[in-house]
Amino acid sequence: MNKHIKDIPKEDRPREKLLRKGAAALNDQELLAVMLGKGTPELDVMALAGKLVHVVDEKGIDVRKEDLSSFGGVGDAKAALILAAIEFARRRIKPEGAKIQTPADLLPHVRHYADRKQEHFLCASINGANEILNIRVVSIGLIDRAPVHPREVFADALADRAAAVIVAHNHPSGGIEPSAHDIEATAQLKAAGAVLGITLLDHIIFNRTNYYSFLEAGKLL
Repeated sequence: MNKHIKDIPKEDRPREKLLRKGAAALNDQELLAVMLGKGTPELDVMALAGKLVHVVDEKGIDVRKEDLSSFGGVGDAKAALILAAIEFARRRIKPEGAKIQTPADLLPHVRHYADRKQEHFLCASINGANEILNIRVVSIGLIDRAPVHPREVFADALADRAAAVIVAHNHPSGGIEPSAHDIEATAQLKAAGAVLGITLLDHIIFNRTNYYSFLEAGKLL
């Protein structure tokens, strides 16, 4: 359950925490809460930020003003601020166009999902030059499993005209060894990609400090 801003000690509220510890100490919900400034009479700023995080996760860099302003309390001014912040960061970090040469090259673009309490299954669309086109959350599951179907993974990749994909998911429990479900899902995705002409380059499992690569482990043959 999300905490209300009034229930958080003043020194640990997002803005104060950022000033005291730096922006890197905040999770995604807290960062959005800082940008929003305040919520609405019906929705606390932390609750509103939590809803918006899901939208940004789903849309990736394709998020639009209409996606944000569908929530009460997010008018043109707040939507513009969030979109400007995303674009400002994109121009410097540039996840799209970033070259992927090893599995570890994707990690800086997805590592912020490691602190999520639920498993998030991600798909990075890759072009023929091994550059990132977009990264999206395909599904959100329980603490130990995120249900995923090949059609959900490849739908946006097809729209992106991707040549390949890399899928990844966090393990909230901390371990990085693949489960039987992870192994089965990887095999299904590889087979579906072969039919569609989109190569599954890798499946990465990660936590805050480490990762497991099916490719590096020789399990993607």
